Amino acid sequence: MTADEASAEFHGFFERHHAELARLAYLLTGEADTADDLAADAMVALWHRWDRVRRADHPIAYARGVVANLARGRIRSAVRERRRVLAFWSHRPERTDDPDVAAVVDVRAALARLPLRKRACVVLRHAFDLSEQDTARALGISVGTVKSQTSRGMAELEKLLGARAGEALTGRRS
Repeated sequence: MTADEASAEFHGFFERHHAELARLAYLLTGEADTADDLAADAMVALWHRWDRVRRADHPIAYARGVVANLARGRIRSAVRERRRVLAFWSHRPERTDDPDVAAVVDVRAALARLPLRKRACVVLRHAFDLSEQDTARALGISVGTVKSQTSRGMAELEKLLGARAGEALTGRRS
């Protein structure tokens, strides 16, 4: 058989069976995009072994076996990846249920607009829950400066974010 004849024969096989192999892959994986990829990968593998496939008693059975093996490998790979991700996230000490990403971005942007000393006082006092004395020690400033810079910083944040946001940040009503 010449290369052109083998190519034409494979092309006919592809036309007759590709959709069926894609359906099989879909039923095995439950994912349409993955099924298309697996059917295409199977056809490439079949083309590389076409001499052996065409001599098989049932070439379509051989092709189904290739799809099943590829699907099994894909599923196993996905399971391993999910386990790695779960293991990674289960070791993270901080968890937040449904964080308000937009609010976090707004707070970060507002904090970035504060001068460094006010920002440091606000963050250490409210995000890290340090006392005024501990904040003063950490920044090398007086307790009075911590009080005034924190107060002014919170006032600026309330202007930038609104009074409700400032109350939420500190956990108190104004």
